[in-house]
Amino acid sequence: MKPEVIGILGGSFNPVHSGHMMLASYLAQWGYVDQVWLTLSPRNPLKEKPEELLPDLKRLTMLNLAIKGATKLDICDIELTMPTPTFTIDTLDVLAQRYPAKKFKLIIGSDNWMIFDKWRAAARILSDYGVIVYPRPGYPIKERMVDGMEVVNAPTVNLSSSFIRNAVAKGRDVSYFLPPGVYKYILDHKLYQK
Repeated sequence: MKPEVIGILGGSFNPVHSGHMMLASYLAQWGYVDQVWLTLSPRNPLKEKPEELLPDLKRLTMLNLAIKGATKLDICDIELTMPTPTFTIDTLDVLAQRYPAKKFKLIIGSDNWMIFDKWRAAARILSDYGVIVYPRPGYPIKERMVDGMEVVNAPTVNLSSSFIRNAVAKGRDVSYFLPPGVYKYILDHKLYQK
């Protein structure tokens, strides 16, 4: 019997938006993987000023609201229990150890693929797990295909969490940019408001 393939889509999800959900759903519904686990990351030292990043529990709550009723999507909060800084290879190794019957694949955007050779143990991520690369606007995939890499022509949405945060701070209605329930949570808790 073939092992279930789980796609790992990591991020700070600050906040999770419709672009994240469309990508995750596409990869699972179109059969690139059996499921996608949205993997919440603690603070990334390369991204975002500390004061812009909501506490883990608030971001996790929004992820739970986002996947409510979704098929083939789940949340993975394993990185919140791991020593920081967390590295993707460590996350994949822990997941593989914890779920030996499953096969894990990393999902990254073409923007991250351009700097993937700088990631810790990049070659081992490719050989042991595999990487699914999806297009990001402005980051064409120019490199030749390499073993362990799969390019998917997923629909692209030029939407980012920073765009959402800025729009909320300016009082814009972003209800169509967020999964149901997430916008209400942001408003109810007065998040991202200046």
